[in-house]
Amino acid sequence: MRLKKLLLINFKNLPQAEITLADGINCFVGDNGAGKTNILDAVHYLSMSKSAFTMTDGQSVHHGEEFFVTEGSYLTDTGAMELVNCSFSRKGGKVLKRNGKEYERIADHVGGFPVVISSPRDTELIMDAAEERRRYLNSFISQLDRAYLASMMRYNTVLAERNKFLKSSSDEAMLQIYDMQLAEHGTRVYERRKEIIERMQPMVAEYYGTLSEDREQVEMVYRSELEQMPLSEVLLRNRERDIVNQFTTAGVHRDDIIFRIGGYPLRKYGSQGQQKSFLIALKLAQYRLLAEATGEKPILLLDDLFDKLDLGRVEKLLALVGGDDFGQILITDCNKLRLESTLERADKEYSLFMVEGGDVKR
Repeated sequence: MRLKKLLLINFKNLPQAEITLADGINCFVGDNGAGKTNILDAVHYLSMSKSAFTMTDGQSVHHGEEFFVTEGSYLTDTGAMELVNCSFSRKGGKVLKRNGKEYERIADHVGGFPVVISSPRDTELIMDAAEERRRYLNSFISQLDRAYLASMMRYNTVLAERNKFLKSSSDEAMLQIYDMQLAEHGTRVYERRKEIIERMQPMVAEYYGTLSEDREQVEMVYRSELEQMPLSEVLLRNRERDIVNQFTTAGVHRDDIIFRIGGYPLRKYGSQGQQKSFLIALKLAQYRLLAEATGEKPILLLDDLFDKLDLGRVEKLLALVGGDDFGQILITDCNKLRLESTLERADKEYSLFMVEGGDVKR
């Protein structure tokens, strides 16, 4: 999958930009706040119909304007040309089109144009609460499996209905109906998450070993109450507590992923460089699974490439992603000379774009 041309109108601090991209490495250089990350986020919008940074659609509109447009012309790995247009207006909401035809359900678009982003904000996956890790897992698996997305959406709908019901009633018959639906959809979510994490684990360890020269061993483990008993039993066991608390206290919406280094929690015992290396290894494993599942090489977005990484690890990363297993890459950095010299030492061809005050020039 390659993005040949990107058109932006009123997207964040980019009033208007038309960017013709190379098939390989594309570098965006400029000062902090110039708009480099916003370009990558626009590409994410075209794949996922939302920001990669938990921003609302309205927050992505250029100040003082009423709408934004992001449009991408793609060439698939099978040779097909595709045009994707994602627009939002404060009055009319969001519209997503593929080859001029509007989607009836935006969820149907997810997975068709795979993308993986690595950014400094990924540290939230390690440092923040379990909700952040579940959000990441849901977004990732949704690109792999639309059935998973459907199950997750249905589970969340039923969960919201059950929580609302618990605030006003404790009727056992009605709670049993909710629990049957939660068990049906939640079990599918759990099984898919468990499968994906088990497949990712050796890949993450492999990529981390390459970046760190096998200095430490890392692992990721899925933690869920469903490991001990079916979700129907989990819900039944916690029903009295749910009635007292007036919300659902157990289920796959409480699951977590545990990250370890050398057998210890990565959050407490990993240095900033080790944590960053782990997160990049995680995203590269995600990339591999997406490529296998979709038959398309995802677009890889590397925001602020040198953040918390020493030069040696950056060069190893570029050697990895510059190989045949990877496709188009978009990189941002604030230091032009550093980025150019690193790419030249790695013997990688690249296209360079300067970003200044929302203006993009090749």
